[in-house]
Amino acid sequence: MKRILLSTTSFQDTPGEHHAVLERSGFDLVRERGPLGEERMLELAGDLDGLLCGDDVLTRRVLEAMRPRLEVISKYGIGLDKIDLEACRELGVPVFFTPGVNHTTVAEHTFCLLLAMVRHLVDEVNHTRAGRWTRVTGNELWRKRMGLVGLGRIGIEVARRARGFEMELWGYGNHWPEEAAELGIVRSASLEELFSNCDVVSLHTRLRDDTRRLVNRDLLGCMREGALLINTSRGELVDTAAVLEALDAGRLGGYATDVLEQEPPPPDYPLLKHPKVLATPHIGSRTYESVPRQALRATLNLVHYFEGEPDPFRAV
Repeated sequence: MKRILLSTTSFQDTPGEHHAVLERSGFDLVRERGPLGEERMLELAGDLDGLLCGDDVLTRRVLEAMRPRLEVISKYGIGLDKIDLEACRELGVPVFFTPGVNHTTVAEHTFCLLLAMVRHLVDEVNHTRAGRWTRVTGNELWRKRMGLVGLGRIGIEVARRARGFEMELWGYGNHWPEEAAELGIVRSASLEELFSNCDVVSLHTRLRDDTRRLVNRDLLGCMREGALLINTSRGELVDTAAVLEALDAGRLGGYATDVLEQEPPPPDYPLLKHPKVLATPHIGSRTYESVPRQALRATLNLVHYFEGEPDPFRAV
């Protein structure tokens, strides 16, 4: 019987077919509430044949401690930045992931955050709940200019929704799909050009060494005064200190994020209580529709591997 660590909370908390498939697999499950840090992963090392993980920290140190017993990693989701992929290659540990399962859900959450910002939704709801009739004037999205950093599945889905508001779309990224032309997205020559020309910038690129703190003090300095920034990708894409400076200076009109550099954050995390910040607890893909899609794909990746069946969703 293969011993598998299951650490993703939304997988465990959300009903769906994935539970029955996992039960039929006959795995010996070790259930944890992730994301798990390096020390906890080291405590579990040496006793696992496979991982069905979310954003748990899988450093070289952890992976070396888990070998030789560890055979496979099935990532629930598409972000692989918490996994040392080079170490996986060297140690011969295959990594599977779940592309194409959450792009609609994350795109909807992106617009949820954007609409909440421009209409001061959270403040207004809090006012009415407190018995105050405080009517704050907001802004329309209609025909505003939106910049998209990254045009993968999620970026394209955000663009489709933006077209419903007749927003003018600009994009930046190495990947330029056919849909970009169909949606009328203007290709920016540089990030500086995109940031300086847009009313809203939304981040949808992967976290890599060259994109870590991509949004820094210089780039924020290019923004139109009062422009908005949205991040439903990875918290490490932005320099938090630079964002706070830009908010306090009035250069940045608001920052809405579903992701933070540290998750969960400490109570004194500086973004949490800033009046111009909307932060949600990494729930962009957490819906009753998206979670079962991700969870079933991740479970099948694991089952297929141990049954020796070919599977196209291998990242390493």
